[in-house]
Amino acid sequence: MNPAEAYILKQKEPFKSILLHLQVLIEHTFPEAELKYKWKIPCYYVDKRPICYLNQSKDYVDVGLWHSAHLTKHTEHLVSEHRKVVKSLRYKSLEDINDAVFIAVMEEVASHKNKSFLK
Repeated sequence: MNPAEAYILKQKEPFKSILLHLQVLIEHTFPEAELKYKWKIPCYYVDKRPICYLNQSKDYVDVGLWHSAHLTKHTEHLVSEHRKVVKSLRYKSLEDINDAVFIAVMEEVASHKNKSFLK
């Protein structure tokens, strides 16, 4: 088991279930994604470029999106909270996850993956 998977599995509920569900959605959207352990958190990479990270923080799970400046769909769900570049989707419970919204945001990230900002 790699450290990123261990990070997810060691979380307490409901965070472990949230992280596992998000992992399935990310890997569905990015079949070529590689799960790495960077900065002591799970990070997904596509073509050696970071796409998002998963972080259990306080009372929520944060899905950080590095290239959020290029996103135009479902921006009302994105949290920037004193960050200039990264925006995130946050979930406090499994029921908070709207799969369709999450996948739409991730598909928009995927649509930009071949553009210069990911190169």
